[in-house]
Amino acid sequence: MKLLLTSAGIKNPSIHTALVDLLGKPISETNALCIPTAGYGHPQTNPSHAWRFISGHEPRSPMTELGWKSMGVLELTALPSMGRERWVPWVQETDVLLVNGGDALYLYHWMQESGLADLLPSLRETVWVGLSAGSMVMTPRIGEDFVNWKSPSGSDKTLGIVNFSIFPHLDNPDLPGNTMAAAEKWAAEIQGPAYAIDDQTAIKVQDETVEVVSEGHWKLFTP
Repeated sequence: MKLLLTSAGIKNPSIHTALVDLLGKPISETNALCIPTAGYGHPQTNPSHAWRFISGHEPRSPMTELGWKSMGVLELTALPSMGRERWVPWVQETDVLLVNGGDALYLYHWMQESGLADLLPSLRETVWVGLSAGSMVMTPRIGEDFVNWKSPSGSDKTLGIVNFSIFPHLDNPDLPGNTMAAAEKWAAEIQGPAYAIDDQTAIKVQDETVEVVSEGHWKLFTP
């Protein structure tokens, strides 16, 4: 897959340009599915957050409101009840998956339960655009600081599609605990490569090349 791992969506022209580059065509010619699932697992979210994400009424985290050719909703908790033969073609035929924030472990759980995680390696040309937890789920682990919903395994493990972890929303005024000092402490516990990124920053991954795209600030921590 091609990945655009954001803290807060398509927040600035640089991230927008990176998205179009990964798509290989204008957004207006691109078919998208949005995945709201992660939002249901976080204690600070509610159904109104899911509606704003799906309907494109979340200007602080632009994702679905960018002028896509088509937009559908892929709710992962529903997939196990309908059979792979029904939903797999929907995913295979779309150009981009827009994945909401919320709880990364809850999202990881339902990616596994639904079968979407198993499908990802075959989606070589599909673009995955993550927002916060939708980005963190692609990493090897999220760290105890971000554990809210408890995984049945008791672990903070996630997909490991990339080899680095992500501390999002760095220095966000609405999240006073997300300081650089907190990120440094978190990174020491992660014991692997890790990025702290603010809401004006994204990480672009294509053909195993990792590029930070930023109009804000970020830091890479190495063990």
